[in-house]
Amino acid sequence: QVQLVESGGGLVQAGGSLRLSCAASGRTFSGYAVGWFRVAPGKEREFVAAISWNGAVTDYADSVKGRFTISRDNAKNTVALQMNSLKPEDTAVYYCAAATRYLAPSNAHDYDYWGQGTQVTVSS
Repeated sequence: QVQLVESGGGLVQAGGSLRLSCAASGRTFSGYAVGWFRVAPGKEREFVAAISWNGAVTDYADSVKGRFTISRDNAKNTVALQMNSLKPEDTAVYYCAAATRYLAPSNAHDYDYWGQGTQVTVSS
C-alpha cells in the first residue's frame, strides 16, 4: 500500500510559478510510474503529466507542454511538478497518482493509488 500526499499548491498570479510535490509513504514507490492529474471547477479530471519509475520516460498534456516539468527523486520518495508561466485556466485541484503496471500512463484508470489533492489558483 502506498499513501500519497501532495503539497505546494496555492494562489499565484498569471505568469507565475509553483512547484508541487508528491510524497509517498507506506512503501517505496521507486517501482511505480507517477502521474499528475487535475480537476478544474465544472470539468472532468484531466491528465497533466506522468513519469516512469526511473524517470527515463515522461509525458505531458499538450496544454502544459513547455510550461510544466515533472521529475522524481526516488531516494526521497518524491515526485515534483514544476509549473511555470501559469495561466488562469490552470486553476484546479491537482492530484498525484501512482501506477504499478504501466510505464507512464495518461489514463487515470491505469493508476492504483491517489493522493488527496492540492488546490492551485491562478489569478488573472
